[in-house]
Amino acid sequence: MGQVDDADPAQAEAQAPVPLQAQVQAQARSWLSVAVAEARAGLAEGGIPIGAALYGADGTLLGRGHNRRVQDGDPSMHAETAAFRNAGRQRSYRGTTMVTTLSPCWYCSGLVRQFGISRVVVGEAVTFHGGHDWLAEHGVGIVLLDDPECVDMMRDFITTNPALWNEDIGE
Repeated sequence: MGQVDDADPAQAEAQAPVPLQAQVQAQARSWLSVAVAEARAGLAEGGIPIGAALYGADGTLLGRGHNRRVQDGDPSMHAETAAFRNAGRQRSYRGTTMVTTLSPCWYCSGLVRQFGISRVVVGEAVTFHGGHDWLAEHGVGIVLLDDPECVDMMRDFITTNPALWNEDIGE
């Protein structure tokens, strides 16, 4: 009982361990769904559709948030900042993962470095190539998903709201 019959390759494949990269991708995609829900909430509020979530080393959701620059009139309230603030004070951020629907800007990349966040999951970097390369150069693990839903959401927003988008990215 519980043994794999060598004669049945389908059974052996079904019970084979999932490679680490596949596990990381699956977890990253699951976590991204929280950030996407935040981005959609921000868009529904009339804001910029960028969402983020901060996860602990054990996979616990510590905080989530979305870009609130428009809603709050606060230029510092980016999605990553909101998730970070909502996580509350942590003894250490080592081992945590920031998940964001869009490559983090320099401001948010600085937050990741300042507090020693270990990994960033990026939903997409097609519409905006932020600081994730710089983070990788400084030892932060980067998982770039190139998620079509994230790309489509940002493309639609940028097309509909070019002035607001340019304001958000400082152009």
